[in-house]
Amino acid sequence: MNNSNKFDLQYFLTDSSFKNWAKGLNKNDIDYWNNWLQNNPQHIETVENAKSIVVGIKFKPQFPNNEKVDQELSKILPKIGLKNSTKNPFTKIQSLNKAIYFSAAAVVLILLSWTSLSLLNVHNTTTHQTNFGEIIDLKLPDGTSVVLNGNSEISYEKDNPRFINLKGEAYFRVKSIPSTNAKFWVITNDLKVEVLGTQFHVNTREQKTNVVLDEGSIHLEFKNGDVTKMIPGEMVSFSNKSNELIHKKVTVETPYALWRGGTYSFNEIPLKEVMFNLELTYGLEVRYSSNHLKDIPISGGIPNQNLKICIAAIEKATGTRIINKGNILQVQENPIY
Repeated sequence: MNNSNKFDLQYFLTDSSFKNWAKGLNKNDIDYWNNWLQNNPQHIETVENAKSIVVGIKFKPQFPNNEKVDQELSKILPKIGLKNSTKNPFTKIQSLNKAIYFSAAAVVLILLSWTSLSLLNVHNTTTHQTNFGEIIDLKLPDGTSVVLNGNSEISYEKDNPRFINLKGEAYFRVKSIPSTNAKFWVITNDLKVEVLGTQFHVNTREQKTNVVLDEGSIHLEFKNGDVTKMIPGEMVSFSNKSNELIHKKVTVETPYALWRGGTYSFNEIPLKEVMFNLELTYGLEVRYSSNHLKDIPISGGIPNQNLKICIAAIEKATGTRIINKGNILQVQENPIY
């Protein structure tokens, strides 16, 4: 059997990895399919057709059935003077033609307006989204670098790539533009981060926003109009829900942006904080057979892009046993230790 026969249009359209490649959403998938195409040039035409379908705009007009048309005509005809059947048939036909003409024109205008809005929404906004456990490196049109953590999303208008909406967690290295002093903004549900050129981390999880400044200078603008200036080495935490604002100095005990290199780096961090990172990154729930397990300290590096390897490393570092059942991680004593 010729294995190449399986690479038909349907194969590509149902492959999630291929869809990511077509939409430019996942660096690993992009690298894989670019390499695959180089080695399988005979499938280029099918691949291009599939890509066009994936990224294209699908519009399926729905037309009312004949019964619905008759019902609507019976409502509108008396209003336009066609109730009296004794009128000149020719005049009646002319009036009916006009009614149909204007009705059709109105429908066309509505459809065109709807389609135009859809096109604007599709083509004007760029969105990058990660899956659970996935980390991607992005380069924005202005030269800014973004490392996007798992289960996170950034979006921006194509004509304004320095105005970013963030859900989840990301690390930014903002490209400075000295000639215009163009600002860079990161928008969360709690605040706005105003930047000129710097390196910083933003985390919108836990129903609050944490901002850590590594280098440069940034301002935080809150919804009530207040503005706070940050200095390097500082963390600011704020939640609209509690209206609580916290400033603190970042130390080696402050875990933030530890995921960027594909490895969690911990220094005497309690197990409960390590497992909390897994909950957010992989969309899991962690349960403990005993409360004292939460306080076991962890130091060192743990790979974070493969859940199975990550769990094994945590088990070895803490002497625990972690059972993965569906979306629940059960942490319990390991009788071997």
